[in-house]
This record gives sequence, C-alpha cells and structure tokens, in this order.
Amino acid sequence: MMRVVVLLLALVLTVAGEKECHVAHHSRGSDAGPAINAAFRKCARNGKITLDKFYTVNSLLFTTDLSNVEIELIGSINFTPNIAKWSPESYFLEYQNATTFWFLSGSHICMHGGGTINGNGQVWWDALSTNGQDAGTAGGSSRTFARPIPLTVGNSSHVEIEDINFVGSPFWNNFVYQSDHVTYKKIIIDSVSYSSAPAANSDGWDIYRSSDVVITESWINNDDDCVSFKPNSTNVEVSHLFCNGSHGISVGSLGQYAGETDIVANVTVFNVTLENAQNGARIKAFGGSPDPNSTAGGGTGSASNITFRDFKVINVDNPIVINQCYSTPADVCAQFPSGIIISDVHYIDVTGTSSGADGSVIVDIECSSQCSNVTAYGTDITSPNGPATFICQDVDTAQLDFNCTSPKS
Repeated sequence: MMRVVVLLLALVLTVAGEKECHVAHHSRGSDAGPAINAAFRKCARNGKITLDKFYTVNSLLFTTDLSNVEIELIGSINFTPNIAKWSPESYFLEYQNATTFWFLSGSHICMHGGGTINGNGQVWWDALSTNGQDAGTAGGSSRTFARPIPLTVGNSSHVEIEDINFVGSPFWNNFVYQSDHVTYKKIIIDSVSYSSAPAANSDGWDIYRSSDVVITESWINNDDDCVSFKPNSTNVEVSHLFCNGSHGISVGSLGQYAGETDIVANVTVFNVTLENAQNGARIKAFGGSPDPNSTAGGGTGSASNITFRDFKVINVDNPIVINQCYSTPADVCAQFPSGIIISDVHYIDVTGTSSGADGSVIVDIECSSQCSNVTAYGTDITSPNGPATFICQDVDTAQLDFNCTSPKS
C-alpha cells in the first residue's frame, strides 16, 4: 500500500465518511500537476485536499465536478515560466482569449490556508514587452501568446476562496467565469514587474457572466484594474479593499464585440481605498462601430444601478471616470456612439486627492450617448494644481454636487 502511495504521491484516507487527500512533496523541479489532479479526482465528493508543500506545476490543473470539497492550501503552487508549453496548453476560456493554469469547477467548494499561488509572471511580461509578442485586442490576451490566469473559478456555485496569496500573474489574477455565489476574502495579490516591462493586464479580479459575487477584506498591488466587472456581471459587492498602483475599480469594458449584448447591474463598491492609481471609480464602454464583426466596439447593452460609496483616492490620476469611447477613435465615436446605456450611477462620499496628472481635473464624465440618473453626494477631492475641475458631457448635472464644465473640443 505504501508503494502505491509513494508512486501516486497522494495519500487517501477515509475519516467519518469524508475522504482526505494529501499531495506529498515532490523533488524541486518535478511536475506535481498529475498528483494534484489525481488527488482532486479521488476527493471530488465530500473530500478534503491538503496542499502543504512547495509544488512545481508544469501541467494543467483541471479540477472539475467537485461537490462539498475543502481545499487546504498551506504550501505553494508554482506554475513554471514555460511560455512554449503553457501558451498552447493552458485551458482556453474564450472571452478576450483568456486562458488559465487552473480551472476549478463544482459546487460548495472552500479554499483556504494562507498558501500561495505563484504565476511566475515576470518572464511573460518581459516577453510581451521586448519580443514583439501579440498582446491581443483591447485588454485581452491572444491565441498566439496566451498568458494564463493562475486560478479560474468556472461553471461553479457556492465557492469561497479565503486567505490565499497570489504572486506574479502573467495575466489577470482571478477570473470568475459563468459562476454564482462566489466569495473572496482576505486575499493578498502582488503582481508588479521588477524590470522595465509593465505587469500587463494584471487585474486583481475579472468577473464574467457571473452573479452574487463578493470580494472583501483584501490587499492588491498591481498594474491594471483592481477589480473589473466584465459583461454580464450582476449582484456584485466589493468592500474593504486597499488597491495600490491599479487602473481602478472598473465597470467594463463593455460593448467590445459587435452583435453581443453586455449587461452589468446591481454593483456596490464601498469602503475602498485606491492609492497611486491611474483611475478610481471607473466605467468604461467602447464606442460603436460600422463593422458587424468588430472586436473593438459596436456591442450593445447596459450598465445600471452602480454605486461607489465611502470611496477614498490618494494620488490618483482620474478619481471619477465615465468613458463611453474607450479605445475608440474620437471621430468614430462621434459618428457611431456607444451602444451601452448607462443609468443609475451613484457616487457617495468619494474623497481624497488626485495626482495632478490631468491638471486640475478630478471628475471626467463623458458620455457619447446620454447617461441618466447619475448622482454625486459628499464629493471632496482636491488637486495639487489648484481649484478642482469637473468635466461632464451628455449627462444631467442636476444631481451632481459639483459644477461641470464641457470638455475641450
């Protein structure tokens, strides 16, 4: 029996009807992926998987059909920086050509333990920056140079990820994909480049075709969106986050694909601090397009019932932004306005300081088609460049607590 255990490097026990699987130590450099997958298959029902060692992983983790499973990640999952292998072999997720190292799927799953998931992203960021690799379209990856996401919760229900560290993601750190009732708590994310190459697309979380998602009590240090609500994200709550160096808490981008309908609704963001960021509270939608096959605008849909409350910005370039011409040339957007209808957006007690990167502008709300019922109360943001300036276009200013000026033509 012990020989079998050694060969599989996974121990399976039965305690009070619950299976327990422990993935044993692998010699440094050997691929622990097959043993991890085997443990998940054996403990897929009413089981507990313990990962308490340093694991080098050089093969896809595809852990699906789980039910009532506890994952105790105490050790470290380290995905190899093997571009030639991972770019074609990571699991393809379709939206924006995203792929993943680890696809976690099932119901009633809990992952915890204080362990680390390391994507070894530096080699990917350097290659993207220096080798002329294809970055893909507008915030996405590409099929020829796919940069995997360390962990995707996909086609799942009732999942909790708590007390896990994410380091060096090649792409987005977390992807909630076609799932519901997913909670992240006490997460630490650190995806910052140590070379001249930026940690491109290192979003903390991206949510897509998912509902009832909670992200709370977490710390994020990255170079792209702290949290991004992608198409068809509904009933999402984000709270008690500290985000450093990010591109903001972003609704969108929406309307990227012609012929597609994107909906984001019922999103609440509160008790969040963003420091040294490009954007603060942001909504971004592509403009329209005359091309029926466009992948850079022309989609339709809506963003509604979005609230940013008790939202603090420190040294942020653009504290409040609505942009309905995201990644769309101005002349194209003027002729083909965005097909995304924006309504019921509320800013309550957004406070702090801008960086002055855009002069004295601290609010820039520019709609290419009318945005309705946008409100602001308790706005208190200062600029280092004198009295604050508030830019507004195609929005009713009656419920805003600042005086708007039109954008320069």
